[in-house]
Amino acid sequence: MSVLAAWLVGVALADLVRGGDRFTGRGIRAASAVIAAAVTVVVGLVAGLAHGSSLLLLLVGAGLAVAWVLLSNRALGTGTGSGLAITVLGLGAAVPLLLSGLTRPAGGPLAAWLDWTTVPQLRDLSADRFLLLSGLFLAQLSTGNALVRLVLASIGAIRPRGLPQPSDRLRGGRLLGPLERVFILGLGLAGQVTAAGIVIAAKGLIRWPELRVTARDLGDEGEDHVSIDAVTEYFLVGSFVSWLLAMGALWLAQAS
Repeated sequence: MSVLAAWLVGVALADLVRGGDRFTGRGIRAASAVIAAAVTVVVGLVAGLAHGSSLLLLLVGAGLAVAWVLLSNRALGTGTGSGLAITVLGLGAAVPLLLSGLTRPAGGPLAAWLDWTTVPQLRDLSADRFLLLSGLFLAQLSTGNALVRLVLASIGAIRPRGLPQPSDRLRGGRLLGPLERVFILGLGLAGQVTAAGIVIAAKGLIRWPELRVTARDLGDEGEDHVSIDAVTEYFLVGSFVSWLLAMGALWLAQAS
C-alpha cells in the first residue's frame, strides 16, 4: 500500500493548503494542485518507489490527486459536479489499493531514517506502515471535511451560495469533524473500540440541545429560512459520512 500512502499524503497536504471544504481562488487552487502532484511523487521517491510499476502507479496517483483538487474546488464553488469529484477521489484510493500487488514495499531514505531514529515508536514501524498511518491521519483533517461537504452537496443538503445554510445553526463542524475522526482512528488503533463508540455517542449528546433549540425556533422552510428537517438531515448525513471515513481509515490501517 506504499503508493496509496504517498497519494494520501499528497492529497491531504494539498487540501490543508487550500482550506479543505472552502472554495479558493485561482492562485491557491493552482498551488494546491502543484502540491498534490509534487508531494505524491516526492514522498514516493523518498520511500524508494522509483522503479517499474511502482513509479507508474505513483504518476497515475499524482494525476488523480491534481484532478481531485481541481474538481472538488470547482464543485465547492459552483455547487455542481460533486459526484464527479467524489468519484475521482474514490479512484485515487481504489487504483493503488487494488493494484498494490504490483508495487514494491516502501524503503529508500525513509526506511533508513526510521532505522536511524532513536524514537522507539518509530523504529518499530516499517516504512510502509509509517507512510500509511501518516496519510490516513492527515486525510482525516481537511480532506475529510471536503468529502463530507461534497456528499452533502450531492444530495441537496447544502443550499445555493448566498442563502442561509443548515450549518449556520450548527457551529463548529469544521473543527469537530476532524477531531472526532482522529479520535476514532486513534482509539481504534489503540484497541479502544468502545471508547471510539463513546466519542460517536458524545457528539449526538452535544448536538441534541442545539437541535432542540433549532426545532423550537424554526418554522417551515422558505427562501430565506432553513427548516429543522434540513438541519437534521445535514447533521445526520454529515456525521455518518464522517464516521464512515474514520472507520474506513481504521480498516485500512488494520489491514496493512
